[in-house]
Amino acid sequence: MLFAVKMDVNIPADLDPEVRADTIAREKAYSQELQKSGKWPHIWRCVGQYSNLSVFDVESNDELHDILWGLPLFPYMSLEVTPLAVHPSDINA
Repeated sequence: MLFAVKMDVNIPADLDPEVRADTIAREKAYSQELQKSGKWPHIWRCVGQYSNLSVFDVESNDELHDILWGLPLFPYMSLEVTPLAVHPSDINA
């Protein structure tokens, strides 16, 4: 199952700098492991924002839910999840 997920990050300005740095490092490691596994095949920055647009390829809604809740930055995010389907005009489909 494919999902597009828009992630907007809003880390509090008063968050301890060490906690901030640790959280961002853990987020990077977690996301890269998911990318290597094929669960997170695409991630793009949204220009001018602390946001990304990502595509997840997972087995179920529950798996995506667990992945998103496992993001170290999750407490500081707002998410928009869109289920995806193959478009009939896609020449690669």
